[in-house]
Parts: sequence; C-alpha cells; structure tokens
Amino acid sequence: MSDAALWAALADPHRRAIVALLLERPRPVGEIVEACGLSQPSTSKHLRVLRGAGLVRVRQDAQRRVYALDPAPIAALDAWLAPYRRLWNDSLDALGRRLDDSEEPPLSKD
Repeated sequence: MSDAALWAALADPHRRAIVALLLERPRPVGEIVEACGLSQPSTSKHLRVLRGAGLVRVRQDAQRRVYALDPAPIAALDAWLAPYRRLWNDSLDALGRRLDDSEEPPLSKD
C-alpha cells in the first residue's frame, strides 16, 4: 500500500462515500450498493480499488461479502496530515486574535 494509492483511492467521491458508510459499521456489498445508488458492478470496482489501497478488508459471511474499514491506512493519513492541521490551527488562532483585536466597543446609549 503506497501513499499514492491511498490518495488516488480517496480522490473519487463515490469511494469517499463508501468509506463514510463503512465508518459507521461493516456492511455487505448489497447494502453499499443500495446506499450509494450505484450499480453492483460499479460498486464492486470501487471496492476493489479501496481494497487494493488497503483501506478496506473483506470477509466472507456465507454467500455475502462484508466490507469493513482498515484503520491502519487512515491512521497513516492522519499522521501525514498532522503538521498541516497544526498550521491550519495556528492560522485560525491568529485570525481569531486579529478579529478580537479589531472589534470596536459597542456604542453607548447616552
């Protein structure tokens, strides 16, 4: 699993929707098809890409295939984003301080 494969897998909005569904709980393919409103072959292709990127795991449950998120790649992405998150937070904090400093006091009703 490469970082490029993770980013490429998550670049597609349908795959991000599938990841969001699986965040709630593992789901069989049929449920994913129904929830996403895609055809079964299209959903299977998206799941294959997600599985190839290591983002999901699949297990056989009788005749059904049940997909679940694999948290390890998500944790790797989170670690990669951490320095950027600090940068965003610092920038937002600075903006908040600037806005607080620029507020004019309310006019008195005298």
